[in-house]
Amino acid sequence: MARDKAEPAIVRLDQVDSTQTVAFALAERGATDRTVVVADQQAAGRGRRGRVWQAPARTSLLASILVRSGLPQALLATLSPTTAVATAEALRRVAPLEPRLKWPNDVLVGGRKIAGILLESRAVASSEPVLVIGVGINLGQREFPPELAGRATSVALETGHAADRETMLAALLEEFDAWRARLEGEGFGPVRERWKSLSDTIGRHVTVDGVSGTATDLDGDGALLIDVGDGVRRVIAGEITTDETTGEAHAARR
Repeated sequence: MARDKAEPAIVRLDQVDSTQTVAFALAERGATDRTVVVADQQAAGRGRRGRVWQAPARTSLLASILVRSGLPQALLATLSPTTAVATAEALRRVAPLEPRLKWPNDVLVGGRKIAGILLESRAVASSEPVLVIGVGINLGQREFPPELAGRATSVALETGHAADRETMLAALLEEFDAWRARLEGEGFGPVRERWKSLSDTIGRHVTVDGVSGTATDLDGDGALLIDVGDGVRRVIAGEITTDETTGEAHAARR
């Protein structure tokens, strides 16, 4: 499917329930590919598995990207690791950070979560699949609630300075466009190799929803491959724990 050649829209809002919800509503009304919804604050932001995410106003980049992709159905899920790579690369451009990627959708700095990604797909008025990819990046938070303080971080905490949200958004969208173009033009291979080079998961002993072993690779559709001792198991989604961390650390997400 050809990408729309017009300049993609960026819809800027003050407070919303969820940028994901707004983006899907825009899709229902015919919004074009790569329409972006950005909000200062969310009242009912959501993450994976129905989690609620909240943060003080204007402390995070909260963005949802509408995607109308011509990728085969089996590869649509690879847009999640593609966006994770783009987010890490954008953070590296904007701040002196060395982000790492935790499967399936977290971006870490120093072992703590600085950003998260949520990919959702819905049927809208047209027959083609419409995806919305939410990206949340912690920028200006100087502290987190006690239950999250050891698991979440921000650009401000890591560098002493909060990154400008507009600069972060521009870098994110540039990286997203570039890595998406590689995914759609060259397949998942280049994205997969970059994800692995940034991975904080590969080589660790992990447990994902009862499957325990050593994470060895990322499969061609984004599934995690785990060596369980008597074979390799594919895990396509789930709650991951490692030797050092338990559960899915809180960070910026819708």
